Amino acid sequence: MRIPATTFGAGGSVTVLNPATAAPVAVVPLADLAETDAAIEKAHRAFPAWRAVAPADRARLLRRFAAVVDDHLDELAWLEVANAGHTIGNARWEAGNVRDVLTYYSASPERHFGRQIPVAGGLDVTFHEPLGVVGVIVPWNFPMPIAGWGFAPALAAGNTVVLKPAELTPLTAMRLGELALEAGLPEGVFTVIPGKGSIVGERFVTHPLVRKVCFTGSTSVGKGIMRGCADQVKRVTLELGGKSANIVFADADLEKAAASAPGGAFDNAGQDCCARSRILVEHTVYERFLELLQPAVEGFRVGDPSQPDAEMGPLISARQRDSVAAYLDGADIAFTGRIIGVGTDAGPGQAVGDSDGFWLAPRVVLPRSVDDDVWRHELFGPVVAVMPFTDEADAIAKANDTEYGLSGSIFTRDVGRALRVARGVESGNLSVNSHSSVRYWTPFGGFKQSGLGRELGPDAPDSFSEVKNVFVSTDY
Repeated sequence: MRIPATTFGAGGSVTVLNPATAAPVAVVPLADLAETDAAIEKAHRAFPAWRAVAPADRARLLRRFAAVVDDHLDELAWLEVANAGHTIGNARWEAGNVRDVLTYYSASPERHFGRQIPVAGGLDVTFHEPLGVVGVIVPWNFPMPIAGWGFAPALAAGNTVVLKPAELTPLTAMRLGELALEAGLPEGVFTVIPGKGSIVGERFVTHPLVRKVCFTGSTSVGKGIMRGCADQVKRVTLELGGKSANIVFADADLEKAAASAPGGAFDNAGQDCCARSRILVEHTVYERFLELLQPAVEGFRVGDPSQPDAEMGPLISARQRDSVAAYLDGADIAFTGRIIGVGTDAGPGQAVGDSDGFWLAPRVVLPRSVDDDVWRHELFGPVVAVMPFTDEADAIAKANDTEYGLSGSIFTRDVGRALRVARGVESGNLSVNSHSSVRYWTPFGGFKQSGLGRELGPDAPDSFSEVKNVFVSTDY
């Protein structure tokens, strides 16, 4: 496996580990403050020429970037398996998502146009002007797709991008930086800067040449970024935490709802801000739903992420595993999933074979009240809490009783109910009879403390540009 190179290194280094084995994968040099400033200034110098590239030529370069990513899908996927512990099936989808997002936004340069507004005495037109340098800060849970969600529309709108990957998972972003150059993007247009958040990420916030920061991560860190950007009235897009509800009504197809619930909660080991980590079930079918849920959870395949049938791998680190496990102390655990070893069943809650990886079996917890930590806090691990509700109003009230509002699901055969509940739940992305949260051609983002602004969809390039209004008098 080829490890991507970097020209940085004055900020020390970090050893990235394989979460499935805890074995070292690579030693990654990190940027210091001076190197970060130099990269930002290089992006600033590259901006005038990049914004001046003809729309058709910028579109062609982005299509070429997508094609080069497509040529390296398997390489990127296996790099993510080794660095992030993602299952190979998920990692292939994630690499493909980067390609697809680039392809989608490659159509934008030729279609990102303003309007002509009727006025008296002249002509009034609007232009979309790129911002300049955009700083993208990527989390460790989905390093590839979230990177693409930031840099693809920003580049399409004519901005240059500096991107900081998470310290735990920098490898695929670094490789994407190499592939951008291979595709023909000019030097300085897209730069990946591995480094600490306290140095590189903070400098994105404070450097006056960075005109916008896109951050995905915890709500607490997002608040700090927003406060810092306020000093310069710097634009931000924040995609933060979640504690999404999966609402199951009595008239739903209970078998399908129960069978799909583990994937909605435990995908990527529950390290997903869209995870349906709270299941609300109508009280008349609550016991039946739990009966159906148990075999679905116990049959959810947790094991070696390199195997094609694996549905869940390890957590990202020992620290994250221990943090999630601490919430389980004293909790009322209804049942536990199984971790499958290589050729052997390791049993509920056990590690894979003799692996030293960061494993934790899925848990289904029955909270005693809505104030229980497992119900209220974002655990970011393979734990789902199940609670009954009485009626439609109670379901909406319980779903909304959280500081978050990112995603969620509604299972019912009643279309009118589905629409009423969808309008009542305070979340940015909802699915009916499905757990799908993200499509690159539709907007994505949260209500309340789940974030600010929207990513993806046809309007994403607008958030990387300013609208300029120009009036031309015809009376002169």
